Amino acid sequence: MAEDKAAKKEIKPYVPPKECPKCGSRMANHADRHTCGKCGYTEFKSQAKDAQTEQKPTQEPKKAQKQKQQGKKSPAV
Repeated sequence: MAEDKAAKKEIKPYVPPKECPKCGSRMANHADRHTCGKCGYTEFKSQAKDAQTEQKPTQEPKKAQKQKQQGKKSPAV
């Protein structure tokens, strides 16, 4: 059984970590960004995933909805 599991495992190729353009040390790989722990430099990953997902329309607060129904204007801030 152990031999079957070992044969099914796929080995991923090694990808070297990204280097910081400011100080030259390697950068941490986060879900949405690459960050240098030494100097604090941050690069954000592409936002292609966000563009693909549909944004839900935001709802107005209940107070604003009631005021619209009554025909009143909200106070200026």
